Amino acid sequence: MDERPFTLAARIRTTDPAALGAALTTLLPHGVVTCTAEGWRVEAVLEGASARDLNRMLLSALWRIDRRATLHAAWTSAGTTEHFFDYTARGTRPAQTPETNREVNH
Repeated sequence: MDERPFTLAARIRTTDPAALGAALTTLLPHGVVTCTAEGWRVEAVLEGASARDLNRMLLSALWRIDRRATLHAAWTSAGTTEHFFDYTARGTRPAQTPETNREVNH
């Protein structure tokens, strides 16, 4: 299967923010990693075959550091956003764009 770019927007809760923060900056060197009261907010672009594969890769890396970490992730590619909570898929929706947001607000 061909690899394609996915935009990640995620919330990560953790019991070890320092260790997880260091790992996130290594895993996502071109991403934006922001500390929050609960853990981390992450925005990045990654290449992969599917959102499920990328989500599994990221969560597995997080759990090697903090087994109690949780991942709420939205992966967007080709106009579709796939939502995950940890390994569980939570649904697929059309991606929100500035144009669709404007239509909803009018």
